Amino acid sequence: MQSRQTPLISPAPGTHRELLSHHFGTPGSGEKVYIQAALHADETPAMLTAVALRERLQQLESQSRLRGEIVLVPIANPIGLSQQILGQFLGRFEMGSGHNFNRQFPFLDTVGDLVEHDLGADAVANRNAIRTGLRTLLDARVPLTEFDSLQLALLKLSIDADVVLDLHCSLEANLHIYTSEALWPEVEPLSRYMGAAVSLLATDSGGDAFDEVHSLLWWKLRQRFGDARPVPHASVSVTIELRGQRDVTHDLAQQDADAIIDFLIARGVIAGTPRPLPPLLGGPTPLAGSEQFNAPIGGILVHRAAIGDVIRAGDPLFDIVDPLTGDITTLVSHTDGIFYMRRATRFTYQGAPLGRVTGETVQRTGPLLAA
Repeated sequence: MQSRQTPLISPAPGTHRELLSHHFGTPGSGEKVYIQAALHADETPAMLTAVALRERLQQLESQSRLRGEIVLVPIANPIGLSQQILGQFLGRFEMGSGHNFNRQFPFLDTVGDLVEHDLGADAVANRNAIRTGLRTLLDARVPLTEFDSLQLALLKLSIDADVVLDLHCSLEANLHIYTSEALWPEVEPLSRYMGAAVSLLATDSGGDAFDEVHSLLWWKLRQRFGDARPVPHASVSVTIELRGQRDVTHDLAQQDADAIIDFLIARGVIAGTPRPLPPLLGGPTPLAGSEQFNAPIGGILVHRAAIGDVIRAGDPLFDIVDPLTGDITTLVSHTDGIFYMRRATRFTYQGAPLGRVTGETVQRTGPLLAA
């Protein structure tokens, strides 16, 4: 294992942060896998899973079992990690600008103009040319802020990876994953090994999240250049939501790390025999089919369903109790599906998001991700 430190822009005199990455295996010897944890810095289960992964990867490397390159970033957001305010850990938004740390990543689709005349009938050669172009574009970028320099550092580590795994968690949730329709055949084994209760698919969910600026870029290049100049799906990118923020145990972290290792064995990045594929707990559903619930009024929030419950249309999910009058407003599902995530709050304000139920039928358009 080699550890590298990438300095970020210093926002003010006397302050300095850096991004630490661990590098395993040999570049160019096989697929490159990039794994990062806690881009939303308050999502602690991801960091603990990264600790377990580092230990496993060190062991596997000592056994000469790595057949590719694996880059692990155990803390993808040192900026957010410092954001403790009045005893509350807040790592989702950059405090100076309000930017969500996992939105508005640079979308490098101008690479198509850069390499257009270099592409031909060889998909592998086209992939390599595009990756060279992407590195050229990133090398030319000059970050203005510490936030910009963090995004740039993460992209420089990941832009040429064959597999990108972005480890997150929700507030209260089942383990679930996000990926695209085009990538699902390659991601399905990961969903099985992880024991994902829900797999949510979207080609473009809006917001330019980290995983999607990788996968969507290659999808758009495929549409642009067509069959005459074939472009492969060269970045199998997935966001893995490791349950909820309070699901921090050594057993769960080890279980999740083992599942990721099984997936990499199955892909041939790690030598060995993968364990048999577990059953798929839930078939893929469109992210646009998930029903989003928002509070119609403010008040005391009472949960009527548990995470992981199978929901039928008409089932009650939330009561909102007016503390002044005692009046109760009940929110019911309009969808058959799995109640897979909810906010941790027990008092809500009008318009606040409350939770989601999966659905088979597309019912939402525009940005599909929470703020």
